[in-house]
Amino acid sequence: MKKGVWSDPLRILTALALGATAGALIPATAGFGTLTAGAVFSFAGDLFLRLLQMVVVPLVATSIIVSVARLGRDHAFGRLGLKTAVYYIATTLLAVITGLVIFNLVQPGRVSPEVSEQLLADVPASVGDVREGLGEKSTGDLADVIRRAVPVNIIAAASENREMLAVIFFSLLFGFFAGNLPDGRREAFAAFWESANDVMLAITGGIMRIAPFGIFALIVQTVQQSGGSALGPLALFFACVAGGLAFHLFVTLAVLMRVLGGFPPWRHYRAMAPALLTAFSTASSSATLPVTIECVEKNAGVSPRIAGFTLPIGATINMDGTALYECAVVLFIAQLYGVSLDWAQQVLVVVLALLTSIGVAGIPAASLVAIVIILQAVGLPLEAIAIVMATDRVLDMMRTTVNVFSDSCGAAIIASSEGETIYR
Repeated sequence: MKKGVWSDPLRILTALALGATAGALIPATAGFGTLTAGAVFSFAGDLFLRLLQMVVVPLVATSIIVSVARLGRDHAFGRLGLKTAVYYIATTLLAVITGLVIFNLVQPGRVSPEVSEQLLADVPASVGDVREGLGEKSTGDLADVIRRAVPVNIIAAASENREMLAVIFFSLLFGFFAGNLPDGRREAFAAFWESANDVMLAITGGIMRIAPFGIFALIVQTVQQSGGSALGPLALFFACVAGGLAFHLFVTLAVLMRVLGGFPPWRHYRAMAPALLTAFSTASSSATLPVTIECVEKNAGVSPRIAGFTLPIGATINMDGTALYECAVVLFIAQLYGVSLDWAQQVLVVVLALLTSIGVAGIPAASLVAIVIILQAVGLPLEAIAIVMATDRVLDMMRTTVNVFSDSCGAAIIASSEGETIYR
């Protein structure tokens, strides 16, 4: 790795280890009066996330506009867009199928009636509030995902990080048509947006210098809230999801890198270490985007033209880990309630997991909204989603890591297909 802010993942790894230790040793209620340890770490972690989220919209917009404008000049937009779409759809489908196979083979939800009753009894009494809270979110139907990608007011869409699909759609159009301006005006346009993109990268670099401190606070908060008892009777479910994510991360994507990209997977794992650790700690692919771009460009050698186009799109629509998790949760709940899904229903689960993962924003726990859509489609009770909430935070961190790594693999594989030198 090159020397720089992102080149030393040891700092982030140390922050993770120290945060886990501190979270286990320091009670959240320790402190004086209202100034408790939990409040302090919550404030520090939230401030770090806010700083990252602050730069997401302008960074995504400037990166896409600059990249697409360049592609418009060399007529590569259609070719590169097609490659990106095919890769993202293929890897997400492979991830969903992995989850489907594991949960059909292991069937962690096929437990004794006594254990099933115990799990159902553990559903909090406020499960109605949980359903109401999820129902208030704009789940809609699958057509609504496409509808919301076309903004009525782009300023309003950009004001909420949850509407990143709208920001990306507008940025794609803006960059594409700007790339076809007359020569003199096109150069002036490009100079402005390239400068704006450089400024956003500089701001992001400054924010990420304090990343170990923010990550430390986030991990302390997570451990204090969940503790070691978070898994409980859901250990097998947790193991199956974690195993599926690990298989996709270390087997499926590794094979794709070797076969399609032609470069050694181990070098890419090492190059992406800072982004993977950041993704694991923040559980947000959007918040990790600045780190992902930096690692892919500086450590992997992917050009800004490719990275700036593929990664912002991937951070919003390429959710391999999320799609796998959605499929896993629905199958687990069906097994727990003694419902046998036939092949047609399981195909429906696969398709819905693939499509809804595209519309899930890269923010923590956003996949719960998508799971509601699938539960409704197969006729399972919405209240059951509360059963897996105890393990959701840790698995959210893990599946976000898979999401981010898949994005980076796509950028490297597509760059290699475009003739760029990657790890050679």
